[in-house]
Amino acid sequence: MLTNRVQSWRRAGAMEEVLGHRLQIHRRDGSSPLLLFLHGFPSSSYDWRSLLELRPERAAVAFDFLGFGLSDKPRDQVYSLSWQADATEELVRRCGSPPVFVVAHDMGTSVATELMARDLRGKLDMQLTGAILFNGSILLHLASPTIGQRLLRSPLGPLAARLTTATTFRAQFARVFSRDHPLSAEEAADQWSLIVHNGGQRIAHRLVHYMEERERLTDRWHGAFRDWPGPLMLAWGLRDPVASADVLDGLRALRPGVEVVELPGAGHYPQIECPERMAAALDTALAGASIS
Repeated sequence: MLTNRVQSWRRAGAMEEVLGHRLQIHRRDGSSPLLLFLHGFPSSSYDWRSLLELRPERAAVAFDFLGFGLSDKPRDQVYSLSWQADATEELVRRCGSPPVFVVAHDMGTSVATELMARDLRGKLDMQLTGAILFNGSILLHLASPTIGQRLLRSPLGPLAARLTTATTFRAQFARVFSRDHPLSAEEAADQWSLIVHNGGQRIAHRLVHYMEERERLTDRWHGAFRDWPGPLMLAWGLRDPVASADVLDGLRALRPGVEVVELPGAGHYPQIECPERMAAALDTALAGASIS
């Protein structure tokens, strides 16, 4: 059952059919460019609620990727990030194809680099004006996936998904938050209610498919991060045990001179742990892209 907080969030958005599936979408009008929020695994657009509240004047769209949160969770789907990028482009078209600034976390950073790769090849159907990426294991060989992620990728993945409980989820999820900003009981309850909605925990081994894509599409996505000519900034919770400081160092080497806002004391979810600091980082990124 969804918590009361999540039910309020659901009512603030709407379900729309996109490319044959229903996705939960939050839109609002405001100043340009359109802020496009791309969430991570295993959570949803609910992660962005505080950041959206802190910058109410900005036009924005945030949605739950297929298989996540309140969106459809088909059991037989191949959860490709290419499909998620296709859906992203379609949603921007429905917003009138305005200039877009991407805000991406975790798995969402790979959707962002797929958009950048398309842009480099002249195949992106949107005007991408800039991006801020944070705490994503873009360089998977330098990251430290959680025990849960490793299990889900193993032959035991289907069994591990079925055996996941609220208790085991909270224990795993709490480890990616920092000591300075620990996971609250309310946040854990909200996140678990979104995961189990429509049986989502049973397909977790399918949702983790994006990690295989990160290995298979290394040249395409790393090349896009390195070569995309638009304004690109990183913000990074330095206490992240998954997309650790080693990943950040590797990204700095891959794109020398990339601007970075370091977030000491923050873990894997800065937008939940310290949303005011993430809002300030977003303001810096927009200013760097000459967007006031």
